Parts: sequence; structure tokens; C-alpha cells
Amino acid sequence: MNTSKIHQAGRSNPAWMFPTLPYLLFISLPILSLILHSSPYQIIHNLNEKQVVQAIQLSLSTSLAATLLTLLLGTPVALLLTKKGFHGRQLMDSLIDLPTVLPPSVAGVALLMTFGRKGLLGGFLANLGISLPFTFWAVVLAQLFIASPFYVRAAALGFASIQPSYVQAARVEGANPWQVFIHITLPLSAKALLSGCLMTWARALGEFGATMIFAGNYPGRTQTMPLAIYIGFEVNMDTAITLSIILISFSFLTLLIVKGFLQQQIL
Repeated sequence: MNTSKIHQAGRSNPAWMFPTLPYLLFISLPILSLILHSSPYQIIHNLNEKQVVQAIQLSLSTSLAATLLTLLLGTPVALLLTKKGFHGRQLMDSLIDLPTVLPPSVAGVALLMTFGRKGLLGGFLANLGISLPFTFWAVVLAQLFIASPFYVRAAALGFASIQPSYVQAARVEGANPWQVFIHITLPLSAKALLSGCLMTWARALGEFGATMIFAGNYPGRTQTMPLAIYIGFEVNMDTAITLSIILISFSFLTLLIVKGFLQQQIL
């Protein structure tokens, strides 16, 4: 039998779908039940509450700041990861992935022990008149610590996919490293960089544990959407459900853009 016909028959046969149903139902039913538990009227009504508005505004501003910082600080690291043969590459590679496997609460304690008043850098920052814990920038740093590996990994894959011949041709024409980066590397890896930024933003938007410990849960100052959801379970369940639906919507839309429009596999 023709090989293409075998593959076509395999694709058209729905039997292979049945073993996937338990897992797909396990993932989709909790999300569906959350959406069905609230009506559009309730969501719109809850969006007018001051605490909800403040949590959304703070989450959007801090996650954007964390993403921009990741773009600035993570791009040189991603470039370095594409260079093979330098000492300590495997250690650096593992260190970058460490925040993705650490419990977020551990990350929060680590940040507090670094930037807190009695932390490793706390005294130095205090002499400069800087206090980071339980502030807007504490939220940003917590999100940066947890979410930045998504960008670094995506950017490194994008940089590594560039054909070396393009870079070599530019250097032969007399381009310096900065010109090569601006005119060759960035345009050819733009989709990967944008995908990494979107994934970083979505992960920062949903960060909870490190933020709770390092930044606290102060409405209007450090209370992001995940923290407001946590409080909502004790005070107002409708608020918690509304914010949960908003976060699900943001996250799902981000994944659709990354995996669909940008056609860039990150996870």
C-alpha cells in the first residue's frame, strides 16, 4: 500500500482520539465549569469594583515592566547560550531554567533574603535610600525572576536557528558585531523573540507565590490579580471568579498567538 495513503488513513481514523479524552476532559472541564459559574452580567458588574480595577491595572503594568526588563537583560544571555564551547555553559543553562522548577515560595524567600532589609544587598540598598520589599518593584522583580526563563529559552532557540552563512556574509561585507545583530540577527529571530516576550508576559501576569512573600498583598500597591483571587476566596467569590476568567482569557489568547499566528513552539 502507498505510504501516503497509510498516513492519510491514520489521520482520518478517529479511533486514536479516544485514549486522549480522559486527559483532555481533566484539563478542560475545570476551566469550563469556572466560566459557566459566572454570567457576563456578573463579570461586567465585578469589573466596576475598585479592588478588581486596581488588581488588573497593577498586573498589567508590573507584567509589562517585567517583560521589558527581561528583554533588556535576557537578550545578551540568550546570545551567549548560542555560543558553543565556552566554559560553564551547562551550568549557565541549568541556572537559567532553575526558576521554572523552583517552588515560587522558595523564589520569594530567596528574593527577600537578597533585597530585604537584612538581606545580602539590603544594607547597600538602604544606604542609597532604596527599599524594594513590599513595593511595586518587588512585584516586578518577583515576576522577572519567575518568568524570564521563558524569553531566554525562546530567544536562544531563535538565535540558534539563524544560518551562520548569513552572519559570515555580513562580516565579509565589513559589518561590525552590532550591525550584524541589528540588521541580521534581530530580523531573522523576530518571531522567536516576540513569542518569548508574550510567554514571559503571560507567566508574569499569573505569578503568585514569589509575589506574595516578597511583595505582600496590599490592595492598590502590590495586589495583583492572582493575589486578589486568593483574597477573593475568603471575601468575595464572585470577584475571584471574574479575575480567574480574565487571567484564563489572557493566557489562552497568548497561547493562540504564539502557537498559531507566530507558529513558534515554545513549551
